[in-house]
Amino acid sequence: MLRAALIVIALLLCYASVQAQDDEPSTALIYGGRITGIIGTQQPRAAYFFDGLRGEVVSIGLRATSGDLDPILLLLDASGRVITKRDDSNGERHITINAITIPQSGRYYVVVGRFGMGLGSTNGNFELDIERIGVSGESGSALRYGDSVINNITNMTPQVYYSFRAEQGDIVNITMLRNSGNLDPYLQVVDSTANVIADNDDLMGSGSLDAGIMGLVIQQSGTYVVVATRYGEAAGTSSGRFILTLQEAENSGLGNAAQTALLITSDAPAEDEINNNNPLKYYQFNGRQDDIITLRLSRTSGSLDAFLILLDANLQEITSDDDSGGGQNAQISSYRIPADGIYYVVATRLDREQGTTTGRYRLEFQALGNAFDGVPEGMQRIGYGTTITGRVDDITSEVVFAFFGQEGEPITVSMNRGDGDLDPVVAILDSDQNVVAQDDDSGGGQNARIARFVLPRSGLYFIRATRFSGTDGNPNTQGSFILVLARIAR
Repeated sequence: MLRAALIVIALLLCYASVQAQDDEPSTALIYGGRITGIIGTQQPRAAYFFDGLRGEVVSIGLRATSGDLDPILLLLDASGRVITKRDDSNGERHITINAITIPQSGRYYVVVGRFGMGLGSTNGNFELDIERIGVSGESGSALRYGDSVINNITNMTPQVYYSFRAEQGDIVNITMLRNSGNLDPYLQVVDSTANVIADNDDLMGSGSLDAGIMGLVIQQSGTYVVVATRYGEAAGTSSGRFILTLQEAENSGLGNAAQTALLITSDAPAEDEINNNNPLKYYQFNGRQDDIITLRLSRTSGSLDAFLILLDANLQEITSDDDSGGGQNAQISSYRIPADGIYYVVATRLDREQGTTTGRYRLEFQALGNAFDGVPEGMQRIGYGTTITGRVDDITSEVVFAFFGQEGEPITVSMNRGDGDLDPVVAILDSDQNVVAQDDDSGGGQNARIARFVLPRSGLYFIRATRFSGTDGNPNTQGSFILVLARIAR
């Protein structure tokens, strides 16, 4: 008893000295890890820390590996209070603190020393390790991803509580499975302001009364509480044992799934890494119909063969690119947004999940304005695959339409007479309204047709629908027309 008392007094004085000098241990103990050190005249003790959660069950082992070291081991809480102590009074040089339950979440300190501390005389090397055995199923325990706990719902205890820490962008799965009795499980997740953010009574597809909250996206980093209870809660009648499991879903984390896509803007390029664990990164932006954007994905390190994908709000791919940025960089240039809504950008690699290249990247987003900026108010816009009717006569001798095209696109414009004696003439004009193509009779029967015209650049174009001017006393023709703009497969 005297030996144990001397150990405790010496170590408490040692720890108080550490605190007084504002010299908190800087070396962290990691669950599953091992640290080596030496105890001697110059260093009669060594202190380490770890952050434990309430209800965690841990084991700490200390083994003298050389010399005549007479080791002692102490576990203290953040206030310096002794949680437990061990020495080698049984003659062994391997000390173990077995299956101790962490009483409260916080920082804990492990002190390794020798009998007598600074007054002692033994020396030698040691190995120190800490293992997380599991977590207590008692109400109030703090869980980590991957934990499963067992407890009971009864009339005396209709609700059991657990907490967990989550980061913004985490995707969480929680299941509560009946293990015995007639229990009808019911789950709730509550945030730090006591708001219920998710709940479930019957897990879809389980074929039983089990409860499950699947794919919960964490919107804000913080501590959350899981309420494990029964249908009807305190007023319910079912009871029994349950198994509750907390898991982090696949692709959890900011940017790893569409549900956790990161916002991207013109003034804030994104940088990150593509690797085998996270081969795709998701970003999002709000698009306005006919906005023009350019996306560029550039490798900044590694072997990454960049690949870009643009998805609509339904996660349907609308365009992609591999090497248009040069040097295995990807670029989607001057893309016109088809409709208002949310769009997703996927930064990935060639062959996506099945690809092999890895490395860091830089994603740039440019908003280049609206495709129809500068178009006179009231001018009609036309898109590919559109049919428009109109009329040319002495009052309206021409009708002009605006459209946006991509460099290299082959297009066809047809203008056919509907009624009257109209002799159609159609022209394509560039953004400065200079004629780049025109036709009178290529459509047959005085109809006009510009076939397979390849757009020389991306940008704004105009289509002018008019008529052949009367000459030598012949009157100008007039009548209705049907205009078709089509993009031809390359």
